[in-house]
Amino acid sequence: MLKQLIGNPIFQYVVGRLVGFYLLFVGVTTRWTRVNQAAMEPFWRGEGKLVCCIWHGRFSLAHKMWSFAPGTPPPKFLISRSREGGLVQWVSRTVGAEVIRGSAPKKGQSKGGVEAARAMAAHIENGGVIGMTPDGPRGPRMRAKRAPVQLAKFAGASMMGLAWSTSHRVVFDSWDKFILPLPFGKGALIWGRAIPVPEDADNAALERVRAELEADMNRIAAEADRIAGVPMIEPAELRTPPPAAEEDSDAVLAE
Repeated sequence: MLKQLIGNPIFQYVVGRLVGFYLLFVGVTTRWTRVNQAAMEPFWRGEGKLVCCIWHGRFSLAHKMWSFAPGTPPPKFLISRSREGGLVQWVSRTVGAEVIRGSAPKKGQSKGGVEAARAMAAHIENGGVIGMTPDGPRGPRMRAKRAPVQLAKFAGASMMGLAWSTSHRVVFDSWDKFILPLPFGKGALIWGRAIPVPEDADNAALERVRAELEADMNRIAAEADRIAGVPMIEPAELRTPPPAAEEDSDAVLAE
C-alpha cells in the first residue's frame, strides 16, 4: 500500500512540493556561516566545469550551496528512477534545481544509467553543473564511490565537495544518518576544494582522486557540524576495500 502511494504521480507532486517549500523555509530562517564560498564563485560565473558532491544524508539542503542569480549556470542533480526518486525530483525542482533520472541496472534491467551519464556529460559541456551523492543510494555512509570521479574524467571537469549542518535538526537512524534540518537555528555552509581529475588517469590515479574527494568531504562535514555546535556524524566503518572502477557507465551511477 505504501509503495503504491509513493509511486503515485499525484502524491509525488503534492508531497514533493510541500517538502521543497519546507526546505526553502528552513533555508531562509537559519543564520548561516559560509566557509570557502570563494572556491565556488568562479563556477557560478561559468568559469570551468564541475561535478558537485554531497553526502546522501545531507542532500536535503544542497540547494543552499548554489547561487540562483540570473545568468548563473543551472545545476542538475542525478536522481534514481526509484519510487522515492519520483518524489525527490519534485523536491529538487521546488528549490530551483533540475534533475536527471537514472541509476545502475537492477536484476538485469536497465534503469537509464547510460542515458543519464550522457545527459550529465552534455549538461557539463554546455556550462551546467552536476550534483551527485557519492555514497548513494545504499552506502556505505560517507564513503565515496567512483561514479563522480569517472564522470569528471569523461567530461573534463573538476570535483568539489559540499557540506552543511544546522544546530536544530533531527538525525534519523538510517544507513546515511539522514539529517532533517529544523528552522530558526544557526548553520554552516562549507565548500571544499576543487579537485581536478587528470584526463589520462588510470585506475590507480582514479583511486587516489576518489580517496582525496572522500577525505575532503568528510573534513568539511565534520567542520560544518563543529560550527553548528552539534555532534559529528561519523563515516561508516570501512570493512571492504574501496570499489574498483567500473567499465560500464550504466553501473557506476551513484544516485
